[in-house]
Amino acid sequence: MTAPTKIAEASALDTARALVSPLAATIAIGVIQRRPWAVALAARLDADRRGIRQLQRLRTRYGTGLLRLKVPFRRMTLVLSPDDVRTVLSDVVAFTPANAEKAAALSRFEPGGVLISPPDERPPRRAFNEDVLDTPRPVHHHADAMRSAIVSEGRDLVATGSLDWDRFATGWWRMVRRIVLGDSARDDFETTDLLARLRRDGNWGPFHPARPAGTAEFRRRIRAYVDRAEPGSLAALAAADPDQLPQWLFAFDAAGIATYRVLALLATHPAQARRARADSGELPFLRACVHESVRLWPTTPAILRDYVAPPVGAEPRVDHGLSDGELVLIYAPFFHRDGQRLPYAHRFTPDIWLDGRARESWSLVPFSAGPAECPGRNLVLFTASTMLATLGASHRFELRTRLGLDSRGRLPGSVNHVAMRFRVVAHSDQG
Repeated sequence: MTAPTKIAEASALDTARALVSPLAATIAIGVIQRRPWAVALAARLDADRRGIRQLQRLRTRYGTGLLRLKVPFRRMTLVLSPDDVRTVLSDVVAFTPANAEKAAALSRFEPGGVLISPPDERPPRRAFNEDVLDTPRPVHHHADAMRSAIVSEGRDLVATGSLDWDRFATGWWRMVRRIVLGDSARDDFETTDLLARLRRDGNWGPFHPARPAGTAEFRRRIRAYVDRAEPGSLAALAAADPDQLPQWLFAFDAAGIATYRVLALLATHPAQARRARADSGELPFLRACVHESVRLWPTTPAILRDYVAPPVGAEPRVDHGLSDGELVLIYAPFFHRDGQRLPYAHRFTPDIWLDGRARESWSLVPFSAGPAECPGRNLVLFTASTMLATLGASHRFELRTRLGLDSRGRLPGSVNHVAMRFRVVAHSDQG
């Protein structure tokens, strides 16, 4: 068992500073569905860099232990060291992933999802997710059908001489619906638009009125695809627990954002782009680029856990000094981009995912970590890297918007993917 860590108490002023930056910015952007206006504002203010600096100041003032904030009505504690990241993410009994705020948000569209399941229901649901998503394998056993969907939609994306976020997102979601629900769902915008509305409600947690009719309609639509069980789709494997399928759709949204950001990184880092073009086999370099995109700009910036005190009469365990139900928050950008500890913090460095440096550090948790690590990690890496390989096989992408991604300088803490626009040039037209 890991030894308990010291808990410091933040002053009222330092609590206010932490609530303004980084927490307010993270909430404004949308923890479940991103708000484009807030994404643009956060990039303009470089909000994550401000948040990282704020937590660095707090660590200097209070040390590397846990830091409890003076928040009314809700006990909240920040994690400030990689050792405590490991402690929190490794123990899903003491630090449950079924955090209260997360449950209020996700119950809108996946009330039976594994992330918000009670302790007795979580193990079989987790096992089901790992089985369907082929968690341990780099290539899913439905890879042939998935690759067909990825390649055909990717080729459509480069059919014109330009690419913006709206066009990319449309093609990405066509691909996602084919992979998750089946080829017949390619143009079923209604189902994923309904999911987006429920996710926007989820941004407000318990403060937005429930839409029971919307939730019921979304689940009915999902159930119809599960019953149809189109060969090669994830829905064909989900009959035993269809309540897990909405999370797979949800997770692919963040994967699309990460993939689009890789396009921008490769467009502004020519040496890495050449390596990406030469990638082959299971596309290890492009997978590393996707990992690196999520390190630089985490798609889940706030990892939430609730502390669960041992019940009376239970076997003794480590006393962490936390109260039952206390919110424990890991702000991922702070650990991913801490220039005081990581020499590569603000650079595009995909090699850390190839040479072992990333695996050695609990600072880097792009897909979370421990027993609740994203079970679809390998599926996302396969999908994203295959899409990138498809796009780059015949075309080069030139970033037409100035976003501070120059390879010679520090990359920004926040970036507006919605503003990214590319000129798409066929390789045969470059000479």
